[in-house]
Amino acid sequence: MSDNARKVYSTAHGDMCPTCGWPKRDCKCSHTFANQPLPARIQAKLRLEKKGRGGKAVTVVYDLPNNETFLKALAGELKRACGAGGTVVEGGVEVQGDVRDRVRSLLQGKGWAVKG
Repeated sequence: MSDNARKVYSTAHGDMCPTCGWPKRDCKCSHTFANQPLPARIQAKLRLEKKGRGGKAVTVVYDLPNNETFLKALAGELKRACGAGGTVVEGGVEVQGDVRDRVRSLLQGKGWAVKG
């Protein structure tokens, strides 16, 4: 390059995640959990999703504290209680199938407020 040439635009630098290499706003790694402290009273919300899943139903428990260990333990407990698969998402848990009644009774048994 000549002495008077300069870089006009580059996507090589900026707010990039050091772990996965994606831009921080679109980070795909597991470090997206903020590990928020658990409140004294937990309020969970339930919904059933079918859209974008090939017609399959998924029960979603959302608006939970964004704490990785808490969500993983809750997901394991819900999957065992419902006899279904599931996953942890940011701020919630997804359980395969329409198991809202089972999930609602389990969470209310823990003393949580459940909506939906």
